[in-house]
Amino acid sequence: MKKNVLIIGAGGVGSVVAHKCAQHNDLLGDICLASRAQSKCEEIIASIRAKDKLKDAEKKIFSKQVDASAINNVVQLIKETEAEIVINVGSTFINKSVIDACLATGAAYIDTSVHEDSESLNLPYPWYAHFEWQRQPLFAEKGVTAVLSAGFDPGVVNAYCAYAVKHEFDRIHSVDIMDVNAGNHGKYFATNFDPEVNFREIVEEVGYWEDRQWKVCPPHSRAMEFDFPGVGRRKVYLMGHDELHSLPQHIDAEHIRFWMGFGEHYLNCFNVLRNVGLLSHEPVTTAEGLEVVPLKVVKACLPDPASLAPGYTGKTCIGNLIKGEKDGQAKEIFLYNICDHQQCYEEVGSQAVSYTAGVPPVAAALLIANGRWDMGAMKHVEELAPEPFLELLGKMGLPTAMKILSSCIERTEQGVIRCY
Repeated sequence: MKKNVLIIGAGGVGSVVAHKCAQHNDLLGDICLASRAQSKCEEIIASIRAKDKLKDAEKKIFSKQVDASAINNVVQLIKETEAEIVINVGSTFINKSVIDACLATGAAYIDTSVHEDSESLNLPYPWYAHFEWQRQPLFAEKGVTAVLSAGFDPGVVNAYCAYAVKHEFDRIHSVDIMDVNAGNHGKYFATNFDPEVNFREIVEEVGYWEDRQWKVCPPHSRAMEFDFPGVGRRKVYLMGHDELHSLPQHIDAEHIRFWMGFGEHYLNCFNVLRNVGLLSHEPVTTAEGLEVVPLKVVKACLPDPASLAPGYTGKTCIGNLIKGEKDGQAKEIFLYNICDHQQCYEEVGSQAVSYTAGVPPVAAALLIANGRWDMGAMKHVEELAPEPFLELLGKMGLPTAMKILSSCIERTEQGVIRCY
């Protein structure tokens, strides 16, 4: 049994992770929340205490200040806190330093996204090959566990693929991962997670797996409409995304793509920012001689994603449209989750986008703590048993449903079953 959790990152997702770890601290042990801004950690801890959600009041929950971009800082913090599990929900630019710190100390590592290099855009797919995958032999050699990209998308959607392979299909032709946020935060313009990361992934060329090879196209050049359960018909755009890096390595399918919904207002604001150069990560010099990075200035001007939660209404729907064959006949299903912004706020003070990203790494931590996912190697979610993960998520607030769109087997009158 592994115990004691170090959470790195105190943004919207970090807050959800801390709340959920607190709800399960009888199994996870002491909890340390660390960030560059320790005051943000203390605010989160105060909100946990205000909700009286510490399951075991005898266990510690405390904060530390850390610059996690330096490996030695993280190594020292892991040793000080006696953490055996590290959940990294800080900026994607610090993944490598936290991973290396876990290698040095033997602590299990969990993150929710692919590492990014702030100086690089449009790297060839898969980016994992440039960063995380280089450490796979070291994790196996030292017997250290790492679960990569264990958020929702990536993360839960990877588990949906593994579940479909094991239980629903003999052969898979295509996987289309679709994410739509039908909520309303009331702001003129905002992003639901780190603006710097959000804009980078939209600006970059769209990478996707089609006809068993990597292909690219310009952003927002391909779109389709889909009738999402719970939120209705929405337009989604083809995008490159984190889960696409690993899935073609482990899921035998001709096509694996990612689609995300964007409203016209969001796209109009985004295009204006891009066209005037405000999404550039290259420094510019102002008339006063100040050197600034436009993208970081935009990030500083936009609302903190964590501040969007109060008053956020509506729902998200994220799922996998999977087509293939079962028993020699064509089959099509949609595995999905619906998450309500207001319910998330009532439970942990967050909006649904942070909630869907923050609950899964805690489920992964619980599975490492009890040994079911403590494999002593670096793995992606789709390489691990999906059943205990999805079952835990259902109990923790992210239930999975499945809609049968076409099949030789009649599952229910409505064509919808509850998986977990």
